Amino acid sequence: MLRALTALLLAGFVAACSKHGAGSGGGGHAHTAPHGGTLVELGQHAYALELVRDAATGKLSAFILDGHAENFIRLKAPSFTLVATVGGEKRPLTFQPVANPATGETVGDTSQYDAQADWLKTTAAFEGTIHALEIRGSKFEHIAIRFPGGGH
Repeated sequence: MLRALTALLLAGFVAACSKHGAGSGGGGHAHTAPHGGTLVELGQHAYALELVRDAATGKLSAFILDGHAENFIRLKAPSFTLVATVGGEKRPLTFQPVANPATGETVGDTSQYDAQADWLKTTAAFEGTIHALEIRGSKFEHIAIRFPGGGH
């Protein structure tokens, strides 16, 4: 009975993950970023961070998502910082919470954070690190970012 239950649960997990398409590396799978941005995996499919650049305004938006990048996860965090390396120079980006009346999200209960910097208008690619980000009691540290490209 236990084996049958375990097999059923495993089959359900494989089916849920396989609907996201096959990824590179054989046997992996990929997820689609809801806004067409760069996905960064946090933990072992625990959560995802989507980064979306608006070159015209120099804005970088970060969306906090579940592990399959399907549902938005609201945070209480007042801000978080990504330290980007551009041309050998460290450039911090502080992400601030964004309210969205259409979804009912407010500062202190939102899945979207935005940062703005003039260098984002002309810099399409960079690497960086988020020192720490806490999501629903799970703390993720030293999150490596490659934009575009991610890490998912």
